Parts: sequence; structure tokens; C-alpha cells
Amino acid sequence: MEIFVHFFLSFSLCFHLLRTFLETMDSAVEKHCVELIALERSGHTAVVEGNALHVWGGYMSTAGSEVFLPSDEIWLYDLQRGVWEMCQMSGEIPPPMSGTCSCFLNGHMYIFGGYDDMGQTNQLYRVNLLDGDYSWKKVKAESGSPPSPRDKLCCWVFNNRVTYFGGYGHKTLDDIMDDKSFIVDTASLEQNVGWGWNNEVHIFDTTLASWREPQSSETTPSDIHCLDLESWTWSEIVPTSTVPGGRSWHSLTAVSDNTLFLFGGLNVDCKPMSDRWVLDVDTKTWREFDHPNNNKPRLWHTASQAKDSDVIVFGGSCDYVLLVGTYENLTGHSNDALVFQTQPYPLFRICVDCIAKNVNNCKMLQNQLPSLPQKLLEAVQRRTSRNI
Repeated sequence: MEIFVHFFLSFSLCFHLLRTFLETMDSAVEKHCVELIALERSGHTAVVEGNALHVWGGYMSTAGSEVFLPSDEIWLYDLQRGVWEMCQMSGEIPPPMSGTCSCFLNGHMYIFGGYDDMGQTNQLYRVNLLDGDYSWKKVKAESGSPPSPRDKLCCWVFNNRVTYFGGYGHKTLDDIMDDKSFIVDTASLEQNVGWGWNNEVHIFDTTLASWREPQSSETTPSDIHCLDLESWTWSEIVPTSTVPGGRSWHSLTAVSDNTLFLFGGLNVDCKPMSDRWVLDVDTKTWREFDHPNNNKPRLWHTASQAKDSDVIVFGGSCDYVLLVGTYENLTGHSNDALVFQTQPYPLFRICVDCIAKNVNNCKMLQNQLPSLPQKLLEAVQRRTSRNI
């Protein structure tokens, strides 16, 4: 009996010590476990798929210089839970770059152009965002010629085709000679090559893997213009209201069939902007809206449409980096994810937001969660769960 009691007490003491050790380790792990957050950056690209913002590329400031972010990783921001995850990429990985243009089509993110260590590029890549492998593939055209190398262009999707517009790049002087859509920066002329901006429109058909350059008519854009994707005709939109100040390096995001969302940029006095405007293309009217991020100017950021017409602004610079003489004066790049509401939320979204915001501080609400409709309960659980 004494042996049994001695054994039991010894076992209990060991168990107590083990439990204390494990609790101490858990506490230590919790203290040293840092939540993953995407690094600050500008000139990156981003698309939304489902409830996740996918961020790739760009550059950041470190040790007094600008460096590209790794091209073999992609960052996912869960828009419901507000947490980041980094996934490794494989396959035919593009070089690290900034200023590329991306879109989401048939489960894939396509990127074209950009600026890498060798200068502007005109390569096209795609990666499947749905299979979890994140394997890059270099897309080779079966017919047609790609646009000349360029970065800082824009693109959109229509009928399984990607339409690219504009950008900054270089061409030979022979190609520029009769090209009215290419505006040469005369200060950049070097031997037989000139750099500049362009008004070109190029289309990549993802089904046929072919490039073509449609000949557009009427005046090419210098202000607010609309391009008919059937007739390839440009038309100017003349606002009937107060208009935003002129700017560059801003974002303009379609949030509905007739609404565009404008945010940030650099004004004509080289001042970073934080204003928010919405253009109704039917009535041709601009409206400016107050928002809680007025103290967060951005330029060369991304702005992606998400669920319920939200716009997710990520990253960007708080300064005009080309005007800053020393890096000590540079506010730097950002890794904030700013959510802008552009229309009233549906009742289901309002319920999820309200419950998720208050459930941790309300015992009665916690006890009533099992009584929620299953779909609403699952949405609340997804919203309130966080990975450690």
C-alpha cells in the first residue's frame, strides 16, 4: 500500500511538473509567436480571389537603397479574418520586379510587363491561384507580337481576353518615327533607343494564346476617356460636376457597371494625396467622400475590388520618392490594408460584422451563438477565427 501511495504521489508530482513545464512553454511560444504580415512595398501587384487578396512583387527601402521583393513568394490576406499567409511559389518564376500589371481570369493571375534588374520587360506569366501549388508558367504566344517592353501600364478583362493600355518603356528610333501613340522623352534618348509613354492598346486572347493590336479611332486619352471594346472607339467623358485635382500614380477601380473609385496619387505639386472620389459614368458626376484614412496618403499602391463592392488598398508610398534627397526624410512604403466601403452592405454582411465585433465581450451573445442560422454561424466563426 505504501509503495502504491508513494508511486501515485511521485506520478502526480511528475505530472504536475510536466504540466507546469508545458504551460510555461506554451506561454513562451505565445510570447515569441509573431503574426505574419506582408512587408511594406510599392509598385507591387494584387488581385482578389474569393475572400483573399493576393499580393506579389514590388520593391521596398532597406539599408539606404531600394530592393525588389522576392518573386518566389505570394502573400494572401484573408479579408474575413484579417490575417496574412505567405506561400512559396515554384515553376517558371518571373524575375523580381515592380510596375507589372495583373488581372484574374479563369482561376489564374496573369502578369505582364514590369521593371526588373535588366529594365522593362514584355514577358507574360500566369499562376493558378486555386490549386494551392502556386506554380508559375511563362505564357508563349501562338500568334501575333507582344507589346514593346514597358511597365506602369493598366489592364482589364473582357470576353476571356486581357486588354492592356499605356505604360512607360522604350523603342528603337525607327519604330518611334511614325508612331503617334508613343511620346518620347527627349532627355532619355540613347543611341538608337528612346524612352517614353504610350497610348497603345493591345489584346491577349487567353483561349487562342494570341496577341493583336486593334486600331482605335477618335482622340486618344489625355483626361477621362472611355474605350468601347467592340468598336475600339475612344470617347471623352466630360464631367458635369466638380472634378478631382489632376494627379498621377493614383488608382482607379471599377466597383460596379457604372461606378469608378479613385484614391490617392501624386498631385501637380508633387504632394501625396489621400482623397477618395467616386465617378458615376452614367450621370458623369464626381462625388468626394470623407473617410477614416485621410491621414494615410498613398501613391503607387494597389486598389482591388472585393466582396460587396469594397475596395482593398494595399501598400504604396507615403512620399514622392524621387524628390527626397536623403532616406532619413523618407516616410517610406506601407504595408497597410485599407478597406473602403463604396455602397450600403447587405443585411447578412451587417449581421456578421456586428456579431463578430461584439461576441468576445458579450457573454450572453456567446451563449446564443448556437441558435444562429447555420450559414450565419459559419460566417461568424470564419470571421472570428485566427491562426496562430
